[in-house]
Amino acid sequence: MDKSFEFGNKSIGKLLWQFSWPAIVGMLVNALYNIVDRIFVGRGVGTLAIAATTVAFPIMLLFMALAMLVGIGATALISIRLGEQKKEEAEKIVGNALTLLIMFPLLFMAFYFSFAEQLLVFFGANQEVLPNALDFTNIIVAGSVFGAIGFGMNNFIRAEGNPRIAMLTQILGAVINGVLNYIFIFHLGLGIAGSAFATVSGQFITSLWVLGYFLLGHSTLKLRLKNLKPDFSIYLVILSIGFAPFAMQLANSLQNMLLNKSVMLYGGDLALSAVGVIMSISTLFFMPIIGVSQGAQPIIGFNYGARQFERVKAALKKAIIASTGIAVVGYLVIHLWPEQIIGLFSDNDTALTVLATHVILVFFTMFPLIGFQIICSSYFQAVGKPLQSSVLSLSRQVLLYIPLLLVLPHFWGIEGVWRAAPIADILSVLITAMLITLEIRRLSKNQPAVSVG
Repeated sequence: MDKSFEFGNKSIGKLLWQFSWPAIVGMLVNALYNIVDRIFVGRGVGTLAIAATTVAFPIMLLFMALAMLVGIGATALISIRLGEQKKEEAEKIVGNALTLLIMFPLLFMAFYFSFAEQLLVFFGANQEVLPNALDFTNIIVAGSVFGAIGFGMNNFIRAEGNPRIAMLTQILGAVINGVLNYIFIFHLGLGIAGSAFATVSGQFITSLWVLGYFLLGHSTLKLRLKNLKPDFSIYLVILSIGFAPFAMQLANSLQNMLLNKSVMLYGGDLALSAVGVIMSISTLFFMPIIGVSQGAQPIIGFNYGARQFERVKAALKKAIIASTGIAVVGYLVIHLWPEQIIGLFSDNDTALTVLATHVILVFFTMFPLIGFQIICSSYFQAVGKPLQSSVLSLSRQVLLYIPLLLVLPHFWGIEGVWRAAPIADILSVLITAMLITLEIRRLSKNQPAVSVG
């Protein structure tokens, strides 16, 4: 079936399932990059190594922010152009986006290596953690171009209607990462550097895979040499639409930096290691919801471009229901088996298990509401409304979480650090509800109800 016909006519429920389940599987597998790194370094190197990867995490988020700025911004634009039946414009966006995906990481890499030690200390490393943090982060940063290409262009594969290929891309990288982590740490004795080499190796193979998809005739949209030439009008639109996820990742980096510093101040190295474990688990349980949002994005973007607003609303509603169901399941799993989950990251470290178990129960208090907030934020990305998307993306991290993280510890100490997250969650959901209600009313005025399947 022609992809344009599918997007515009196939049952929304079937489309959402068709596009979401590969994205969910792919995102879950992708989450294993972070989780596998910390499991292997925790068991094969030690608790301080987990702290080192936790310090490196905000810097990794900065590189991910650059990839999302281009990748997600271009993906939304590609979906809209395909909905408007403008294939040549969509191909030009693909080429310009690849140029940006190479250029931005190279510029940031140069900046990082000019101030590596200062940056890691700024992000929370003390003298005990710093050597491991340098060994790990230097290698990750050196391979960041591969990660940007693999992540960014994999979104383009999904946008043109091939979610299963996008899923296989993520599975390929994660499997390589996991296998090489085991070999490099436990058989070759490379320590934390081995984990970093494994991650970069997975990203390198992934980048070759996605480039091959577009260059070897497998894609609908073609990667053409002429389209690599910079077109600053395209750059501007890509960056404006991608600004919301970019800003969210920047906020995540700032948030993680402040969290690391607060935790070190009030709880020390053990608390920092606990945060590293919680961040890994958080990534795992957030990824299925992100997968639903990725699956819904091309459906929403195409139908918005085609002005089939009832189908847009139907896709939004079903994505919210699906993501909320996932969030509820995640909440139950965490609250039923917290010790068992934490135990994966340590080799009988009782102190770490006790502390991290307490933290995870507090941190995920409002998790059932998160699906609604994430889907609504990605909706505004999909329809090319960067202002609303930016407000929603930044509401939790910048407008709410960071101020709470700075204020609450003065009253509750380390408990204030843990409680900041659920308080920010509930407040950001209220802001999201107001903006999406206004948007739904606007859509309802622009098109009468039609059958959406």
